[in-house]
Amino acid sequence: MVNFNGIIVSQDANVLVQNRGFLYGDAVFETVKIVNGKILFLEDHYFRLMSSMRVVRMEIPMNFTMEYLEEQILSLVENLNIASTARARITVYRNNGGLYLPQTNAVSFLIHAIQLEDKAYLINESNYEVDLYKDFYITKQLLSSIKTTNRLINVTGSIYASENGLDNCILLNDSKNVVEALQGNVFMLQGNRLTTPPVSEGCLNGVMRKQIIELAKKVTGIEVAEETISPFDLQKADELFITNVIKGVQPITKYRKKEFTVEVSKVLVAKLNESLNLI
Repeated sequence: MVNFNGIIVSQDANVLVQNRGFLYGDAVFETVKIVNGKILFLEDHYFRLMSSMRVVRMEIPMNFTMEYLEEQILSLVENLNIASTARARITVYRNNGGLYLPQTNAVSFLIHAIQLEDKAYLINESNYEVDLYKDFYITKQLLSSIKTTNRLINVTGSIYASENGLDNCILLNDSKNVVEALQGNVFMLQGNRLTTPPVSEGCLNGVMRKQIIELAKKVTGIEVAEETISPFDLQKADELFITNVIKGVQPITKYRKKEFTVEVSKVLVAKLNESLNLI
């Protein structure tokens, strides 16, 4: 028996009692965008998920092929009748048993999905203000670069942003350098140089980050670099933006007293849509 919200119920009535993803954050996940029954950047998502499972020493089932996971995700969105445009998340967690030391490295998975409004990536030019979040810092280690269900810094940072009238926050690492935003990777344009922090700084190895780096290299006159960014560099930038698979590119219009342009963001979104045949 367990006490669940003040009510004594059978332990079997609450599937979270032994769930390791719930108890210990012992889970990894991927969030994907589906357009017209196709998972965008499927291969990148699949290999990042496999890499994440290996990093945390999960056993990868023999049937966990890219085709199998694609089938599982698409079968759900088709059953929900949202395959035209959807967001889906697959969470892989170690099976029940043990305390910090698991009894098994075998895994289970859970997929859920919701409908999205837009197939194409859209540029949002409305005011979007950010500031630094300095209550907690990201450590420069391999675990920081994968998507685990331990996202407390993102949760508390989001609450801080909401309480302070901000649209997002910039996260720092233990060297006090820029890592990423609460919901995506950060890019900074200064002159003709587009910079994003390297994964070694502790940022998520983002799927959209990879796409934007490759697309930006094809834009005439832009030099792309993966280099350390300090908070002071942000105020010298001409343009700042955030990337993730669901939104694509989100321009930052204001950081503290500095306001930014959105011109390169527009170019990159246009090239992104063109590369995916979304326009």
